[in-house]
Amino acid sequence: MADIIQGFAAWKAYLVFAWLALFFALERLRPAAREGALRQGRSQPVAGGFARLGRNGGLWLCNVGLSLGVVLPVSAWAAANPLFARPEILTGWTGLAFDILLLDFLIYWWHRANHELGFLWRFHEVHHLDRFLDTTSALRFHFGEVLLSALARALVIVVFAVPFATVVVFEALILLAAIFHHSNLRLPGRIEAGLGRVFITPAIHWVHHHARRRDTDSNYGTIFSFWDPLFGSRSPTPRDLEMEIGVEGRSEGPLLGLLARPFSPRGKGAASQVEK
Repeated sequence: MADIIQGFAAWKAYLVFAWLALFFALERLRPAAREGALRQGRSQPVAGGFARLGRNGGLWLCNVGLSLGVVLPVSAWAAANPLFARPEILTGWTGLAFDILLLDFLIYWWHRANHELGFLWRFHEVHHLDRFLDTTSALRFHFGEVLLSALARALVIVVFAVPFATVVVFEALILLAAIFHHSNLRLPGRIEAGLGRVFITPAIHWVHHHARRRDTDSNYGTIFSFWDPLFGSRSPTPRDLEMEIGVEGRSEGPLLGLLARPFSPRGKGAASQVEK
């Protein structure tokens, strides 16, 4: 089992790293918004340059070990111990397509819960405190959120008898999608609008990171864009490249402060308790 886990982890790591490197380069060659640009008459840059990249990279490094040591083994155990036998119809490509749609549907609700439940928001807020968006924002999550997500995903895997290979494929798709829709890549308007009919694009997800509560609590989709219109959570706000990114009424902090933040009194409170 250890060899299988390592093999899947290596395959996913190579794919995600190549995708990350590609978009990291493209968004600097063709940026949609300029990091550090003065906005709305402010006299200070809105983002932190290399310090910001260091914070995001530090949070990501904390989770690399968790992925190998906890997330993948827990997912593998859950896949090996399903509650029910998997129906024959849910095998092969049919089963893979069903599982990806099901898991994306469930991650929509998990993401929504991270905004609506105070305990979960304390960890997820760290992701939203980023004051600018680019590919590195897709890797910026508190280790507590990663662990809680792994446990929630394990429950889903056990209940729906999701094969381990499908789990790894879906996790790779999630990372590829997150890198894309957090990216600062400027896309032609027609192409982005066309993609947005089915998939989450930067234009959709940037609104989710708008430092205005009613927009932050919207646009929860990860891969597919039709869940939000279906469940009434799509924001009517169009992306403005000068919109303030972050959390309304909250400020960014150093790496160690971000790691400690969910456990401090300052980190208490659900998203709904922040001023709207």
